Amino acid sequence: MRSLKHALAGLLLGVPAVVAWASGAAFVFPSLGPTAFVLTSGQDPGPRRVVGGHVVGALAGLLAHRTVAAGLVVQTEAAAFAPAQGRIALAGVLAVAATAVGMRATRTVHPPACATTLIVSLGLLATLLDVAVIVLGVCLLYITFRAGTHVIDNRASRTVRP
Repeated sequence: MRSLKHALAGLLLGVPAVVAWASGAAFVFPSLGPTAFVLTSGQDPGPRRVVGGHVVGALAGLLAHRTVAAGLVVQTEAAAFAPAQGRIALAGVLAVAATAVGMRATRTVHPPACATTLIVSLGLLATLLDVAVIVLGVCLLYITFRAGTHVIDNRASRTVRP
């Protein structure tokens, strides 16, 4: 039964992936993988921490990006000491710091949300619509997790006979 729950980590991305494919929006993004892993490793922190942590991360990332690096996107290659890359890097630093403080203050600590804040602050998904899609993607993942866990638990309880 445990291995089935662990395999669910990859399967959890199925619902947001189908929604991403059908809508063309980024309902699948890098920090969903670590979130799926945490959920299926027996450490369900609850929806407040999972969704709340990503909300804090996305908002901190958006604030940092708009304040320091509006209109910029991280580049894979840039000239040494390029001002634009410095602004992007600063946005990332500020976003992670704000996310850490914000998650502690709101009791929504969820480490994968620090990846979400970087995705947003580095300009990869840096609009209000992108943040809304991120939050909806996290919600879809968590709802899928709870539904899958419910089905697995029900099947397990039916196979155990006194």
